[in-house]
Parts: sequence; structure tokens; C-alpha cells
Amino acid sequence: MKKLLLSILFIAHVALVTGQACPRLSSPANGSIEVPVNATISWPPVPGIVGYLVSLGTTSGSGDILNRRSAGLTNSYTPEVGLPENTTIFVTIELFLSSGELITCLSESFTTEEVTTPPTCTTLVDPSDNQGNVSVKTEIAWAYAPRATGYRLSIGTAAGASDLLDNFDVGNVLTYNPTGDFPQDSDIFVTITPYNENGDAGSCTEESFTTGNAVVDCNAYFDPVIGEIVPRKPESDFPPQIGLCRNEIPTRIATEDTADGFRWYKINEDGSESLLSSTSEVLLSEVGPYRYEAYNFIDQGGETFECGISQDFTVVLSELAQITSVSTSQEVSGRQIEVEVNGLGDYEYALDNIDGPYQNSSIFTGVSEGIHTIYVNDRNGCGIAERIIERELSPDDFPKFFTPNGDGINDFWQYIAPREQNEIQLTFIQVFDRYGVLLAQIMPTSRGWDGTFNGQPLPASSYWFKARDNLNNEIQGFFALKR
Repeated sequence: MKKLLLSILFIAHVALVTGQACPRLSSPANGSIEVPVNATISWPPVPGIVGYLVSLGTTSGSGDILNRRSAGLTNSYTPEVGLPENTTIFVTIELFLSSGELITCLSESFTTEEVTTPPTCTTLVDPSDNQGNVSVKTEIAWAYAPRATGYRLSIGTAAGASDLLDNFDVGNVLTYNPTGDFPQDSDIFVTITPYNENGDAGSCTEESFTTGNAVVDCNAYFDPVIGEIVPRKPESDFPPQIGLCRNEIPTRIATEDTADGFRWYKINEDGSESLLSSTSEVLLSEVGPYRYEAYNFIDQGGETFECGISQDFTVVLSELAQITSVSTSQEVSGRQIEVEVNGLGDYEYALDNIDGPYQNSSIFTGVSEGIHTIYVNDRNGCGIAERIIERELSPDDFPKFFTPNGDGINDFWQYIAPREQNEIQLTFIQVFDRYGVLLAQIMPTSRGWDGTFNGQPLPASSYWFKARDNLNNEIQGFFALKR
């Protein structure tokens, strides 16, 4: 009766996750064709969640077009540079719950239109046309031109001129950051030409803006009184990515930077910013893009200015690593240990010391025999997982050769249990030939392998084996069959 009840509850949970909680695409609907490449993807809102993650791909469940982009709590997403034409697009929506659970919904798909005409022209967004007193360090941004697959820019200091940038192909992006400053107190003329495989947009209107004077000097200076270089801007090593740990929502983030003031912003889907905090710490509860600012006040020319630093960062869902297996093998350079983990975090690995040094690779080489501890650290700050290897499998636990000739001596090849027990229990042993063909899978409690395949004796040669214990540790090695 208890098993029946548990089964019913499990089925109900699955139905909730896959049926009721997960939304269906509302626009474009699943299976739609001839969908405009500038379409907005939308779905019904799901109450009680922290946010949505959206993936777009050319195969079900993939993210080769867009990989797990945060939509915040907005139940829609508009691709910034449109969608590829004449392509089946698979949409995968993930629901980020307040409990820390992440629900991955089934993929749905639609097919985009075939574009047969050139794109239309676009317009400046930042700075806007005719805007004045623009910073000489400004980055140029423009609106997406429907059906465009790239843009060419010309920038000059006079109408029709291109002395700063001449018909430069920036690719399929919506911003351009000049390699140097614009001239001060000058008119800057910009022509943006969208294009696709069918040609360029028609004669696009030239737009312009006017730069201001660079008044504030935020560079460090030498103070002759103290004999040191004095910075005007705060010094910071704020990371580009922060983890929102599944079991710690909301998460309080604090900076250790020294500054006169701070600002934290959430960057919304439409590019606008929402101020979250004006202190050295902020409370985060959603994945997605953010901006951190720190600034000092300086006096120049009788006025007070801010000299600050700005750091865009992304909040991602993260979690403590789950170590699924630790495999060992004997290589020419010595013992090799490989760690396999599951989890959403950004992980690094250390051997025998929780303080590191940590490495990106999950493989350790040249490892000595004996007891070792594996540490897996989440770079996003969600903790360190560890696994103690009390008694490792060893190639010495397996015979180097056997002679299946029927004389009653070494007729079977089998695992040799170590003298010290230490709870090692093998779950399987597999035998392969030199070409990787599986010849046999034997139980550690059986007599072992008799040197045959499909009832036929195999020739004298070298053979490989792979074994796994009850802790998912694996080992590989080779042995000889002699006749």
C-alpha cells in the first residue's frame, strides 16, 4: 500500500512539473511555420517562480543559438539580433523556483520564414540623433533592423565623411565601441547600413551627435607630499559572474571595495536599469544581468564630480557539486585520478588540500598510492564538495596474465581481493580486446574469464579490462593471455 501511495504521489509530481507548471508556447505556437525572423517568443506566465531561462537551438533541448538566457520574470523574449531564416527553432524554457529547484520544460519548435528581400534601415539609439554633449568615450548603439544579418558603419567629422570609420563591417551586433575617443566638441556623423544575403538596405539616412568637452580628470596622480601615486577612482576586482545558490535564495552580496558610494542595478529585458541598492551590499533573488558601480567624489574647478568604475555582471543559478564518480588508472607517468561531477556550478578541483591550489581540469596525474581526498569548489561561492579515497583500486589487484590451457593452474582471469578489506566492493569487471571490443563482463564473485568469446578460445595476446567499485571509482589496465 505504501509503495502504491508513493507511486501515485510521484506521478502527481511529474504531472505538476511537466503538465501544469510548464507553459506552452503561445506565440509562435508549437509547429508554426513562416514565422518572422524578428518574432517575439512568448508563453503564459507561471506564478510563484523566481525567473525564466530561455534556450534556443536547432535541435531539441540545445542552446546553440541562445544558451539559457535569463528573461527575469518576463514571460517573453525577443532575440536582440533576430532569428536565422528558414530554420526550425527549438525553444526550451526552464523555471527557476524560489525553493531552488530548476524545472526544465519540454522543447517546442517553430520554423522561420525564408527572407527574400534586403533589410530596412535602422536608427541610432545611443547617442540619439542630434543629441548634444555626448561623452567622447561613448559607445554607439542602434536598433535591430528586421531581417538584417549584419551592419556596416561609416563615421566622420563632416556630413558624408568617413574619416573616423569607413564602411566597417561590425557583424550581426547592435553596438560599436570605437578604438579611441571621439574628438571633443565636435559634430560626429554616422551612417549605418544593414545587410543580408539579398543585399544592403536602401540609402540610409545619415545621423549625427555632438560631443562635449572632457572636464573631469579621473586618472591617478602623483602626490609630492606623500611621494605616492594616488588613485581617484576606486580599485576593484569585482567578478563578472556571481552564483545564486539554489538553497540560499535570496542571496546577500557584499563588496569589499573601498569607495565613497555604491550603486547596484538590475538590467531589464528592454535595456533599462532598476536601482536595487545604494549601499555596499545588495539582495539578489533573480538570475540575469546586473551592473555594479563604485565611485569616489573629487573636487575640480570648484565643482564636485564622481570618479567611478562600472562592472556588468551576470547572476547565474549555481549549486554545490555532486561527485558522481572517481576513476583511477595506471598510466606511464603514474596513477591517474579522474573526477566526474554533476551540477550547475562552475567548478575547479584540488587534491588533498581544501585551500588548493585548484585547477580547471578534473584529471590528476602522477598521483601516489595511498589515501587521498578530492575537493571540488564552486567558483560561484556555493561551497566545496569532497570525496575521500580510503583504499583505491589498483592494477595490482588483478592478475598480469593467465593460462587457460585446462591444466587447472591459472585457467581463469579474475579480480584478486586485497588483504585489507576497507569496504572495497566491485560492481562489475569488463574485458576488451586491443580494438575496444567488449569480450566479457564478469562478476567479481565468479570464477572469472576463461579466455573465450562466443564459446571460441581467443588467441594469446594482450587484453584490457575496466572495473568499477561500489563508490563509482573506476580503474583500467591490461593483462596477457598465454597459451
